[in-house]
Amino acid sequence: MAPQIKGPALFLAQFAGDAAPFNSLDGIAAWAAGLGYKGVQIPTFDARLFDLDTAADSQDYCDDVLGTCREAGVEVTELSTHLQGQLVAVNPAYDTAFDAFAPEAVRGNPAARQAWAVDQVTKTARASRRMGLDHTVSFTGALAFPYLYPWPQRPEGLIEEAFAELGRRWRPILDAYEDQGVDIGYEIHPGEDVFDGATWEMFLDAVGGHKAAMINYDPSHFVLQQLDYLAFIDLYHDRINAFHVKDAEFNPDGRQGVYSGYQPWVNRAGRFRSLGDGQVDFAAIFSKLTQYGYDSWAVLEWECCIKSPEQGAAEGAPFIAGHLIEATEQAFDDFAGGSRDDAQIKRMLGL
Repeated sequence: MAPQIKGPALFLAQFAGDAAPFNSLDGIAAWAAGLGYKGVQIPTFDARLFDLDTAADSQDYCDDVLGTCREAGVEVTELSTHLQGQLVAVNPAYDTAFDAFAPEAVRGNPAARQAWAVDQVTKTARASRRMGLDHTVSFTGALAFPYLYPWPQRPEGLIEEAFAELGRRWRPILDAYEDQGVDIGYEIHPGEDVFDGATWEMFLDAVGGHKAAMINYDPSHFVLQQLDYLAFIDLYHDRINAFHVKDAEFNPDGRQGVYSGYQPWVNRAGRFRSLGDGQVDFAAIFSKLTQYGYDSWAVLEWECCIKSPEQGAAEGAPFIAGHLIEATEQAFDDFAGGSRDDAQIKRMLGL
């Protein structure tokens, strides 16, 4: 059978809450299944849904998680460490803001916070292996991002050292993932040091081309940067291990463009939208990923500044299902062909 994309699936992070059914894994999984989703991507940073510390060391717990999801009618697609991955590398300008992602015991202590994050991300490799999952998704974190725009002029060597340090921090983690037969799909995302193809190449060089370093492809972030998200697949398809299906739009005018003038999301030139409400050409994306043999999950990451999450989730499952492609195993013109005839070939070529 030809490789094809699996789905639809749902990233649970944006839907978890303190009220039922969103405050427990069995409740939210059943809710997702009821909307037509076949898989769920679990945020390891939300204790209401998942206990990462237990999962890293307990096969029984991991089996229970898988069983809970299967009983609800969904599979687990990947484990997410977006928030912990962010804390592997934090520029001091962001210390106060990103302390909110960490437990109180390590807040105000960047070194302790980083050690906690590294431990969390590493534990996710073990938990994934116990759950039979080959892929995870995360962020790289950011040391250089405050210096994105070169004014004042950046000191010589600043960016190079930032990426060298990023590599030093991530390479031991990637080694631990390789030992478990698991990889990390980094979401290419503004706010991370790895936010486009050029920075991805810099990061990949910094980790020595590590085979566990992969990409969680999300076209919405490329729309907001005005980057060719289809050409990105052509360039890096061999490193794409995960796919966030998220829509976006970019409508510049005489007042604002890519930077959007510090406006709230609803007033920005570039903003995230529910599936089908933005400008992303998903038919082309699903076609291109299928062309290159991507056979993992298509996972809705819902973010929209206008539509409610409940409506976005309800519309997302049929939207993704309608874009899934049953990959062909034969050429469309096979009916007009025949078996190989070497003598005929030579006659046609005058040989």
